[in-house]
Amino acid sequence: MILLEENKKAILLGNEAIARGAIEAGLDFATTYPGTPASEIADTLSLIAREMKKAGKEPPFYFEYSVNEKVALEMAAAAAISGLRALTSMKHVGMNVASDALMTYAYVGCKGGHVIVTGDDPSCHSSQNEQDNRQYAKFASLPMLEPSSPAEAKEMTMEAFELSEKLSLPVILRETTRVAHTRGVVELGKIDWSRHKGNFERGDFVTVPEVARKLHPVLLKKMEKAKEMAEKSRFNFIEGEGNVGIITSGVAYNYVREAIDDLNGKARILKLGFTNPLPEKMITDFLKGVDNVLIVEELEPYLEEQIKKIAYENDIDVKIYGKGYGKFSRIYEYTPAIVYPTIAKFLGMNYEIEEAKIKAKVTPRPPILCPGCPHRATYYAVKQVAPPDTIYPTDIGCYTLGLLPPYKTADFLLCMGSSVGSGGGFAMATGKKVISFIGDSTFFHAGLPALINALHH
Repeated sequence: MILLEENKKAILLGNEAIARGAIEAGLDFATTYPGTPASEIADTLSLIAREMKKAGKEPPFYFEYSVNEKVALEMAAAAAISGLRALTSMKHVGMNVASDALMTYAYVGCKGGHVIVTGDDPSCHSSQNEQDNRQYAKFASLPMLEPSSPAEAKEMTMEAFELSEKLSLPVILRETTRVAHTRGVVELGKIDWSRHKGNFERGDFVTVPEVARKLHPVLLKKMEKAKEMAEKSRFNFIEGEGNVGIITSGVAYNYVREAIDDLNGKARILKLGFTNPLPEKMITDFLKGVDNVLIVEELEPYLEEQIKKIAYENDIDVKIYGKGYGKFSRIYEYTPAIVYPTIAKFLGMNYEIEEAKIKAKVTPRPPILCPGCPHRATYYAVKQVAPPDTIYPTDIGCYTLGLLPPYKTADFLLCMGSSVGSGGGFAMATGKKVISFIGDSTFFHAGLPALINALHH
């Protein structure tokens, strides 16, 4: 099994590289509630644990699929507070579920390294929104790293454990779909096969108001230390020459490099991988050395807003372009077709994309429920007996395809478990018949409280 080999190169998915990096870093405890684009991190760890057990060996780490992201985070937080190295992975909307625990976890901190992976999904390839989870790092005051390739994903994972232990804080590793599902060459180092047992020592972990007030300034001091680390981080670097600058992070860095090379353009590039807190001195020096700056980042103007603030506070007279310039916007993922012409415009160069000529239109192939899927029979039976004005709240899962013809049995969807809660709301608000659809995993993830609420009322 290539994922268990050492001292060689392998072609891995970004998610597989994160799992491998965690194992090489001495992972003790791994939890998840799976969701695309982050699923393969946990799937890889699960596969490794199973294969080792089949071979009669004990895996060096504990692994579980938790009932939801909040529980996954709480399980791993307990392990990290007990001195173990822990990894928690989830898709971007899973951070919403885990955030109740996350915000206070930042206050109490951890003893062993804890890496929290969020798989963001620009363009909503498999999600109900494209929220930018970089905001969570600022919101919770937690360090954050952003890889731009599978190789970097592995290296950042290993580094994140070190950062976490030096700061006594969990570290967020934020990937996006194109990094998670891209394959690249990854160096396989030595695996730490040792298994450890945690040791819990009592401390300021019960966050009553008096304790919380004491811990907040401690957290802010830790983040000041993190800022010093960001200034020295190998994941923040400058390359290229020119009197104009480009600041970028994540997968967008690859598009920038390609565009500059293909256009034979000249620009200084500041590539940021340690993105919370930002290396303010490094950014200040970079801004002072160029006439204009273009910020290339997907989704929200996370870097742009902070860098403009840095320029203002340091009286740096430099024009900063970002969202709204060229083809750059706050929606969807960036592609070479978006980045190339925008960089060409910034560099004062002409660049036109040659539109591909379509010879024939492909027959539409919408997603469908698999042949023999029991959901088909369920939808058919419901439609036979339900009144025409029945309201159908649905939920997260393949059964969401009930939205499409010929079933048309999906009217409302927000998030995991929302079919039951909204079903109760629609019944009380309209007096109409309501039938909610929810899968088994989703039911245990977030449907139970809403069902109890409906029965109570």
